[in-house]
Amino acid sequence: DYDFSGTTAGASDVFPSEAGQIKKGGYIMMKGRPCKVVNVSTSKTGKHGHAKANFTAIDIFNGKKVEDVVPTTHTTYVPNVNRSEYQLLDIEDGFLSLLTEGGDTRDDMKLPDYPEGFDQEILKAFKDGKSLSISVLSACGIDQVIAYKVGEGGREGERVRGPAFIFMGATFLCRLQLQLNIDTNVTGRGGR
Repeated sequence: DYDFSGTTAGASDVFPSEAGQIKKGGYIMMKGRPCKVVNVSTSKTGKHGHAKANFTAIDIFNGKKVEDVVPTTHTTYVPNVNRSEYQLLDIEDGFLSLLTEGGDTRDDMKLPDYPEGFDQEILKAFKDGKSLSISVLSACGIDQVIAYKVGEGGREGERVRGPAFIFMGATFLCRLQLQLNIDTNVTGRGGR
């Protein structure tokens, strides 16, 4: 007899893509981790062959900066990234009890350990009696709380920080670095 109860819909954690097709704001697998691209620069074809894409990305789960250079015609992988919203029911022993849209409960989600102190913010808001909507990012078999929204008991729709704000900060830093590089190249003297 065969047991098919543990099957999935057949969706893969990643899908192939040509490196030259991945743009800023997109996702890419770098060093085995799902990352959000914050900067892409390409070099022209040189005497050694292919044009190269220089990626700067931020790991979507721990916020670490990752860089890699890949020939633009080579295949790289893009993670399937999904964002889900749940209603927080309870917190017990560091685990969240979440209500799905279908009315089922999910009890396997841990309080986030990144960014530092984010778990305590959620815990405090919950203990203060606020109704919380939890945002969970899923990719490559990893699920992590990335943000929460306060409902009843707070300002309706109040968005609270999470790793998503770190992406915006990283984008700003990349733009700042790009502007510094442009200024340096325009003056030709290292910006002096």
